[in-house]
Amino acid sequence: MNALDPKEFPSTPPAARLEREAMAWPPAAWERSPCAWRDDVACGAEAFVPYAPGQNAHGAVAVPAPGARSGYGTVVREIVETVVLTAVIFVGIRLMVQNFRIEGRSMEPTLHTGQYLLVNKLAYFGPSEPGRGDIIVFQAWNQDKDFIKRVVGVPADTIEVRDNCVHVNGSCMDEPYLDQPTTDPIGPIVLRADEYYVLGDNRSNSSDSRAYGPLPRDRIVGKAWVTYWPPEDIGLVPNGSSFASGK
Repeated sequence: MNALDPKEFPSTPPAARLEREAMAWPPAAWERSPCAWRDDVACGAEAFVPYAPGQNAHGAVAVPAPGARSGYGTVVREIVETVVLTAVIFVGIRLMVQNFRIEGRSMEPTLHTGQYLLVNKLAYFGPSEPGRGDIIVFQAWNQDKDFIKRVVGVPADTIEVRDNCVHVNGSCMDEPYLDQPTTDPIGPIVLRADEYYVLGDNRSNSSDSRAYGPLPRDRIVGKAWVTYWPPEDIGLVPNGSSFASGK
């Protein structure tokens, strides 16, 4: 926008020139009519072109650029992306965590029937291995279902039940989570490199390694991690190493 030249428009007051410089240029059509109050504007109004959707400021119809997506296509794409992302997240979570419902009384008094918990499937990934005292979920020996028991023997251990106690490598295990002794003499049994000995905490009401033998490593699903139902039981599952001690 060019300023008004005082020499070319000597009759234009300085204030009018400043106002002229601050206004949009060229002026609107109504300002260029023969009856316009400004004497520095050419007369002759331009034809009025009503605005219509899809037109630009000059009345030309806007043509979408090549490859431009319609509103419908954008919505479909966003829905597909959301579904794919949700599926990826779900699969990722399932690879790491699995929910499990306690059925039966085999883990009392530690866990009770009807409780829901999360199983950490990555707990024994890589070099980590189940330890004595860990509560694990595994595929049952001869059933198409998962069991939950406590590890009392790891590979190379010698397990023997006698004198109302589980002996590991000749020493009686300290098992503070029990409310009853372990009866029914068993063993001695030497565990191989890929075997674990698992028992329920409710020793008088549990189907475990005493009935089915050692548990193969490849049947272990993961480590019991968090109880999330019922609300009053929310918290970490009381795993913990139980060390063999002499009695």
